[in-house]
Amino acid sequence: MADNTDISEEILSNARAWPFEEARKITKRLNNANFDKDCIILETGYGPSGLPHIGTFGEVFRTTMVRNALTRICDIPSKLVAFSDDMDGLRKVPDNIPNPDSLTEHLNKPLTQIPDPFGTHESFGDHNNAMLQGFLDSFGFEYEFMSATECYTSGKFDNVLRDVLENYDNVMDIMLPTLREERRRTYSPFLPICTQTGQVLQVPTLEHNSHAGTIVYEDPLTSKKVEVPVTGGRCKLQWKVDWAMRWKALGVDYEMCGKDLIDSVKASSKICRVLDAHPPENLIYELFLDDKGQKISKSKGNGIAVEEWLTYGPPESLSLFMFQQPKRAKRLYFDIIPKNTDEYVTFRTKLNNEEIAKQLENPSWHIHNGDAPKDNVPLSFGLLLNLASVCHAEETSIIWGYIDRYAPDASPETHPFLDTLANLAVNYYRDFIRPSKTYRQPTDLERQAFEELVSKFSELPVNSLSEDIQTVIYSVGKEYNFENLRDWFQALYQVLLGQDQGPRFGSFVALYGLDESIQLIKRALAGEDLSV
Repeated sequence: MADNTDISEEILSNARAWPFEEARKITKRLNNANFDKDCIILETGYGPSGLPHIGTFGEVFRTTMVRNALTRICDIPSKLVAFSDDMDGLRKVPDNIPNPDSLTEHLNKPLTQIPDPFGTHESFGDHNNAMLQGFLDSFGFEYEFMSATECYTSGKFDNVLRDVLENYDNVMDIMLPTLREERRRTYSPFLPICTQTGQVLQVPTLEHNSHAGTIVYEDPLTSKKVEVPVTGGRCKLQWKVDWAMRWKALGVDYEMCGKDLIDSVKASSKICRVLDAHPPENLIYELFLDDKGQKISKSKGNGIAVEEWLTYGPPESLSLFMFQQPKRAKRLYFDIIPKNTDEYVTFRTKLNNEEIAKQLENPSWHIHNGDAPKDNVPLSFGLLLNLASVCHAEETSIIWGYIDRYAPDASPETHPFLDTLANLAVNYYRDFIRPSKTYRQPTDLERQAFEELVSKFSELPVNSLSEDIQTVIYSVGKEYNFENLRDWFQALYQVLLGQDQGPRFGSFVALYGLDESIQLIKRALAGEDLSV
């Protein structure tokens, strides 16, 4: 944790960034309910039937930001619990596993009772739990992992499972109105684990005995009545009831979730109150959209994976995307990566010159928990992309050849983040810019303006500043009476770079070099193919 001593209580109490607002909801909850807690619990849940994904990262990252803010304003220790519902029955065989047919016979069994198709762990649930923990560890998250199987079978949940049984009728009164008519006839909050097949059974409860701590159901294989304790891992709960039970059993104070779970939060909160517990504070975040504005779905595969993002942008750019406006639906696709990368660089650069109150509103402060790197980043990611585009860069060394001239004090050793950006720029150029580049010939007006620009550039000193170069570009655009100067700059991008937009052209020329830029314009005027 970063040092708290340099931030006054008054500044912290007025911090408007959403993690602080959420943290204050937690402290208000504790004060209003007179909780006597020795540790505040923040939870994030995980369904381990599949591998961790970008939504997993977003939820854990956002919850971590709330916890970091809470640490600043509250003296009570806290921890983040990453809870895996690995006792859930496998409903369908995932497509992305080896030998999927081998799992067919294990459908409806708890994930931790299914052989690992990858052959690396004792069970499929253990394998995916390991993937989750490795995923979270790779980002340096601080958390305590909990397994539903361990909590159920060890007796950790037993007391609250008995509470659910004692309040069986009240729980049913909450749940049944939320279900379709057909589902109501078979619904039970308890799912017994069949002793013969090992499957999680979706069967009605015929009798419930809170004194004995048991339920009775009809065995679907023998049609005989079976009485089973609800404790000790012999039963698990339907997930909305399970959620409420878990909140009480673990003492959860805070948990966020996606907009698609609003009704679930309402039902689970009612059940939690029936169990004489306070449901946690909750943030409902918006869901991600694909490049066509449709909701991202794991089954449709219309999203972007974390490893794909990190092929083209630094982790901080993904963190920024998750930090910004969590209650607004946002497109999550490859074309947003450069923008988020440059916005991160801008926020990080501004942070060092801001008053502490403004720093607490700066996303970079939250991304780095108040300890952001202080080295400068002399070039934007957009500039590096344009440089890679013009140079047809397939290797980072080509880009560094130009960086050395633009920022002679920078090197891969002294500016590792800039080196990372250069590598990512090559990746992004290769996979996205190069395939979509479309050059065009200049119009007659543009040709005259380009010729004048060559003349003006020739008069500038070789080491001219980007601002002076930008001024010359502006003056030529005004001289040739472009109706909108944006049309002039778009012509530069389309004719010289084969794309519709880019960063400040004066900065690009300063990086690429005046002489090189003059030759680039002359090649375009001569009708040469700039794509090679």
